[in-house]
Amino acid sequence: MTASPEIKMLSKLLPFSSPESAYRHKFLNNQDENLFMGSFESFAAAEAGAPPSKAVGYDHAEAASLYSPQIYFYDYPGLFWLGRSIDAGLARIFDLGGHIGIKYYAFRRVLSYPGNLRWTVCDVPSVVDSGRALAVQREATEQLAFTTDYRDASGCDVLYASGSLQYLPVRIDEILSSLAAKPRRIVLNTTAVHPERTLFTLNSIGVAVCPYRIEHYDELLAMLTRSGYRKRDAWRNEGKPIEVPFVEGGDKTYYAGGCFDLI
Repeated sequence: MTASPEIKMLSKLLPFSSPESAYRHKFLNNQDENLFMGSFESFAAAEAGAPPSKAVGYDHAEAASLYSPQIYFYDYPGLFWLGRSIDAGLARIFDLGGHIGIKYYAFRRVLSYPGNLRWTVCDVPSVVDSGRALAVQREATEQLAFTTDYRDASGCDVLYASGSLQYLPVRIDEILSSLAAKPRRIVLNTTAVHPERTLFTLNSIGVAVCPYRIEHYDELLAMLTRSGYRKRDAWRNEGKPIEVPFVEGGDKTYYAGGCFDLI
């Protein structure tokens, strides 16, 4: 296999015997791991710093086929609060970054979806196209819909964001301020956070590299408070790894979630 231009360049800058150079080589050739590399001043700078040999972001056909509708151990806190919400009559779910509807399909195996449930997934165009086609195949179109505009969350009962905020160029408070009617409840899960500051990095998902924001946890809570929400519950998604090697504080990152109600 011929080495990519990025690897040839890196080999000149750093000897392959160094741990950092070896990790860069691994990152650029990654196929199936969830890897992180680098530190940038902003989300836009991270996007600009992505290696040209890889696709950037999720808006392409290969990314649409990455995930399957499974329930993982780290899904259960969010699943619990979604179930409580549905049981309380909150039947309009807006799944921000919900891919092809993977959590809709996964969770319906263990939750009792009422007939009036309306689950809307918001994602990038290529993923949404695949999701719509799958919903037709699975005869799920009566309950499951798709959009590419997060402003369609206006008036929903529950805004659900599982592992998605970190990939968005806009923050949660910007999203909420754009809505004519805010969600009654927000359920976050597997949100990338840091205890001391916000980090911007690159995430390799194998088929692509994505700009990635690891939010300062206290600032995330402050944004939700300023947006009019009260914390109902909070948790760490222990056991789901995240680390940005060779970056100061990169070993302090973790995934977290919470349930927040509109006051």
